[in-house]
Amino acid sequence: MDGRDIQELSDEKESTPSHVVNPTRRRARPRSPRSADAGGLSSESQCAVNKSSISELCQQRFLPWIVYTALMQQRARVTAADIARLAGVGRAAVSNWRKRYDSFPAPVGGTAASPQFDLDEVEKWLAGQGKLAEVAAEDRLWRALLAAAGDPSEALAVAGDHLRGVPLLPYENLRPDLDSLTAHHGHRKVFADLWQRFADLPGQRAVTTPDTLADLMVTLAGVRGRTVFDPACGTGRLLRAAIGGGATEVYGQDNDPAATRLAKLWLAVDDLAGHIHTGDSLRHDGFTGRTFGAVVANLPFGLTNWGHEDLGYDRRWEFGVPPRTEPELAWVQHALAHLEPGGRAVLLMPPSAAGRRAGRRIRAELLRRSAIQAIVALPAGAAAPHAVGLHLWILDRDTPASAVLLIDATALDVNASTAKIVEAVETGAGLAQAVPVIDLLDEEVDLTPSRHTPASDSGHNSAITVQESQQRLAELIDSIRDLMPNLSPEADPSGPLPAVAVGDLIRAGHLQLLGPVRAASADTDPIPDRPVLTSDDVLHGRPASGHTDLRIAPVIPLRPGDVVVPVLAPRLTARVIGDNTAVLGRGLHLLRCDPDTLDPWFLAGHLRTSANERQAGGSSATLRFDVRRAQVPRIPLAEQARHGAMFRALQQFDDALRAAAELSGALIRHAADGLAAGLIQAEAEKL
Repeated sequence: MDGRDIQELSDEKESTPSHVVNPTRRRARPRSPRSADAGGLSSESQCAVNKSSISELCQQRFLPWIVYTALMQQRARVTAADIARLAGVGRAAVSNWRKRYDSFPAPVGGTAASPQFDLDEVEKWLAGQGKLAEVAAEDRLWRALLAAAGDPSEALAVAGDHLRGVPLLPYENLRPDLDSLTAHHGHRKVFADLWQRFADLPGQRAVTTPDTLADLMVTLAGVRGRTVFDPACGTGRLLRAAIGGGATEVYGQDNDPAATRLAKLWLAVDDLAGHIHTGDSLRHDGFTGRTFGAVVANLPFGLTNWGHEDLGYDRRWEFGVPPRTEPELAWVQHALAHLEPGGRAVLLMPPSAAGRRAGRRIRAELLRRSAIQAIVALPAGAAAPHAVGLHLWILDRDTPASAVLLIDATALDVNASTAKIVEAVETGAGLAQAVPVIDLLDEEVDLTPSRHTPASDSGHNSAITVQESQQRLAELIDSIRDLMPNLSPEADPSGPLPAVAVGDLIRAGHLQLLGPVRAASADTDPIPDRPVLTSDDVLHGRPASGHTDLRIAPVIPLRPGDVVVPVLAPRLTARVIGDNTAVLGRGLHLLRCDPDTLDPWFLAGHLRTSANERQAGGSSATLRFDVRRAQVPRIPLAEQARHGAMFRALQQFDDALRAAAELSGALIRHAADGLAAGLIQAEAEKL
């Protein structure tokens, strides 16, 4: 990375953060001036107007030629972030190309902070520079559709309509491309490819059920050979998973017309049996009186205006009238009302629905009538909102049961939990805890799985953990003695070493300052399969723990030897990176040393001095550090290496002490559990 990169990122640090504008975001359509003769053009007529009529309007000066050109060509636009993804580089590299090359395409829209560029011009430039492989025809078509429609749902819908034959694609210049793909791959394959690109958009990933969870839900529902109903189907993600799981027919309802339009198109293009209804499922049930072999749903959470006032005497409330604050229990009874005898419903629920006092009477009635088969506490991150561990409620009809399976899978990895959850539900073994219904029918009727884990289970696990922890702690204590560095005072101190400011090292090119990165817009893609290093990780000396669904800009991969410093912290802390698995998170400075002139361990160690904490920080309890004002000794590289070796030894010593402190806390906690369960015996001679 050259000097332009440094200046680019330094400028970004001090300026207002830019927001990436995705070409999928809806833009205002051009409107023609109204006149007494022409009467103006409505939005519908603008979409349907043909070439001759537009040309006629231009000749009559009712429509500017620039608007005519935009309407006719429907040229796709991309942002700097899109260009970076096309070329496989960081966004800073795109900014450098714009500054370095006069031939780089000029912006054709957007804002000064987030300019947009013509896709064709960008691809030609990248290809001419040897920076771009050929773009797939499906990708090119999808970007062109997004540019023409301005809305992802509309882009997919008009393409789907064209593939069905009615009506034709309103963007005439794109019809040959779509028809060519269809001739080569077939209409179903083309629609599936376009659907996948639609589903991969950041806005869709935030609102649809992840593939892993969708497959788990339809597996637990036993959809093979059954009809399946989703009362909150959206675009049909769970219904698609049900078809993949062997369902014979699928039915759904949702109050979002754009979403149900896509779900209907999917059924029609793939020639599947079923029906999608548009409307409010609770207020206007489109399937009154119908039952299905399985019900699956990712329900809307926390709705207060769900129809409580209008539905007080609804026949679906056979387990009790849901209070206004319990919309989820209204959805539960709606699902049960549409479930065949012997069928199973699997609903994604917020964890609060298992224990809120307002719903305890309905939960009690569900238990008494054996409507609840199991409740699974999922790991956090299984679905949005990712910070909350959601629950799966597994319901059935007419299957008498004296116990409910409560399954706590919160400690498992999201992607590795599926098989264990299925085993627990189907066999009642493993993670499952069969709790008698009579034990759940107390004053609270709390069905949260973690609240019903027997003390004996935790005690048994704790007894094993205590033995392992004791051995590990003894090994750590032995290593701490060996890691303690041998520090002795200088026999003939010569006074403070000459110093140089970090800012001067940056200007001289011995050091690069990157970051801090900032939160990006919702249209920016999440970090793909890379953990994110956070300020807390640096302060606590732990590996990168940030979620991979964070959206940050720019994306800066970490390299071995990088030095990271939190911007806001109670103390000045610097950490040397040892691998290249993570990316830089928010609120961190990254210092990248020139290995020929600067040792990273030397730099990190001297940054942490009390003098630098005063020099680079402020006066509040939580300091904001400007690392450029810190100073380090000006000494030769060989002497830097000796200092660096000492700081590395001190860091290893500190890491061992942290690990020992954490392990001792866990040892005490598990020992208490084991003693309470009667599985650990204290030795009298050691007391």
